[in-house]
Amino acid sequence: MDKQYTDVGIAEEHAVAYASALAKMGAKPIFAVMSSFIQRAYDQLSQDLCLNSSPVTMLVYWGGISNADATHLCVFDIPLISNIPNMVYLAPTCKEEYLNMLDWSVNQTRYPVAIRVPSCKLIASGVNDNTDYSILNKYEVKEKGEEIAILGLGNFYNLAQVVRDEIKRVLGINATLINPKFITGIDSELLENLKSNHSLVITLEDGVLDGGFGEKISRFYSNSDMKVITYGAMKEFTDRVSLKELYQRYHLTKELIVSDIQKILQKVR
Repeated sequence: MDKQYTDVGIAEEHAVAYASALAKMGAKPIFAVMSSFIQRAYDQLSQDLCLNSSPVTMLVYWGGISNADATHLCVFDIPLISNIPNMVYLAPTCKEEYLNMLDWSVNQTRYPVAIRVPSCKLIASGVNDNTDYSILNKYEVKEKGEEIAILGLGNFYNLAQVVRDEIKRVLGINATLINPKFITGIDSELLENLKSNHSLVITLEDGVLDGGFGEKISRFYSNSDMKVITYGAMKEFTDRVSLKELYQRYHLTKELIVSDIQKILQKVR
């Protein structure tokens, strides 16, 4: 087993270039990295990995809003990784999705693939994930509804479920619940179909909003009547600020989100 493991220390730049070269020679490298250190290897991600479409599997750990110090914030990986051409960035919500994504990534040969390993407790859903991830950017509708659609990405899928229940309780609306799975692209067909019986789309992502997943959804609807509210972190450096305070600041509680929705619906209706 030791022969299949290389410790490059804290040389993330070398790790990415090295993994890209291994993949080009037919190996199946898996590169594990902490979200906050992606910035060190950005040049290699773009020029060595994605430009060459090297089929490396990259496991990104601890991605999400946290109470960490300013040099270990893990909220910037989505904008950094997901906007590089050829990259496929995936966000599992459960054990089954994570393992299926990992199997697909290791066995495919077309793309560099990053998987945002959940920073929350990875729970088994008890249902096999049979998604064919070679069909890129196909979202999964978990609960069909109307008027409001909620896209809960990765870590925040559970929050999306809670918000859906709160919308039902407070507003009497059965919202549509969507698990995007793909961070790097949009499901144009699904988003277009939502226009027929929805007036509001909510996105929830455990990371900074600027350049993030929600912006892609908002941009898709920018020339339509669809209203979009994006939830995530502000673009700022925080330093050991409690999660409770950050979630209040960013309106990442079911009560604050539903309050925002009520205000928007009053304008839409």
